[in-house]
Amino acid sequence: MEEFLSNIIIEKSMLLDILLAIILGFAIGFEREITNKWAGLRTHMLVCLGSCIFTLLSIHAFPVVAHSPQADPARIAAQILTGIGFIGGGTVLRHGYSIYGLTTAATLWITASIGMACGCGFTSLAIICTVLAVGTLVLIRLFEKQYIHKGRKNPRKFKVSFYSSSKTADTVYAMVVDKFSSIFEINKKASTANEGLMKISFKLDIFDKNPIQALHKELNLIEGIESVSIQELYE
Repeated sequence: MEEFLSNIIIEKSMLLDILLAIILGFAIGFEREITNKWAGLRTHMLVCLGSCIFTLLSIHAFPVVAHSPQADPARIAAQILTGIGFIGGGTVLRHGYSIYGLTTAATLWITASIGMACGCGFTSLAIICTVLAVGTLVLIRLFEKQYIHKGRKNPRKFKVSFYSSSKTADTVYAMVVDKFSSIFEINKKASTANEGLMKISFKLDIFDKNPIQALHKELNLIEGIESVSIQELYE
């Protein structure tokens, strides 16, 4: 009877660790979700939850072996880092000279460590690290936008969309490709609202300190462009 009650206590403790891991994974994933990243809420919640469960299993699932002198209770938990490396690598993309997804890969890495902290019962450490991680993602982005001008190593990324007459769309398309050498994605399709117009959209890196003004200046040199929309993309 006493053994049964102790198992219930352990299970309740594990349940609290698991719930905390899901909540903290949600906190980091939410920031990635609202900034429109591929790895968002579900990915970060599952990474944090999985890391917590593997850590709990590493500590509690093998009681006979775990108390032997040759035991290594961190053996299973240590493999989490290898698994996170594969997942993080899948979020990193390269387009020309630009690399995307490194920040998201880093958030998956820190999320896994937070899940491990939950599994070990270090709840205070897990909560503090989550606050620091979210604070870094949000506050440092604001600091960079306000005080740090983007250089060639870390350009600002923009999406530009505009309409052009169907008759001149091919010419405008060619001129855009020729004028903006840092384009990494471009497409052209017929407008659904007006049959006589074509919509051209492209994404590019901008190295100028005043990117909006620089884009407008370059686009104004191209004839046949109507209704321009410029949107900055964030990592």
